[in-house]
Amino acid sequence: MAKGPNAFRTISEAAEELGVPQHVLRFWETKFSFIRPMKRAGGRRFYRPQDIAVLRGVRALLHDEGYTIKGVQKLHKDQGIRRLAAAGEGGGTPATDPSDDIFRADEVADIGGEARDRLSFALADLEAVKARLDGLLKGR
Repeated sequence: MAKGPNAFRTISEAAEELGVPQHVLRFWETKFSFIRPMKRAGGRRFYRPQDIAVLRGVRALLHDEGYTIKGVQKLHKDQGIRRLAAAGEGGGTPATDPSDDIFRADEVADIGGEARDRLSFALADLEAVKARLDGLLKGR
C-alpha cells in the first residue's frame, strides 16, 4: 500500500523518492543545517512532507542546475527555505499561493533563517497533529 502525500517517510523511502542513495541524504544533513528530519529512539530518521520538498529542491539545485554545496547554502541564506522548495517544483521563485501553508511561519516573524525554518517545521508538525485529532474527533 502506498503512503499518502502527508505521511512521513523513512530514509529509504525518501532516498527512493528522490532518486539518491541514503548516504547522500545523511551527507546533506551534515552540510545543510536546514535539513533536520525527525529522529525517533535509536536515531531512525523520518522525513516530513516539507523535508521532502526541501530535499527535492536541494537535489534539483545540486544535480540539475549545477550549484555547489556552498552555492545552495548561500541561496538558503539569501532567499530562504521557500526558494529551495520551489527549485524542487521546477520553479525559480517561491510559490505565491496563500493557501501554501507548509512554510507560512517565515512570513510572520522577522527572525534569522535557521530559527525561522525550525518554526516552519514545528508549525507543520502541529498542523498535522491537529488534522489527525480533528479526524479522530469526527469519527466519534
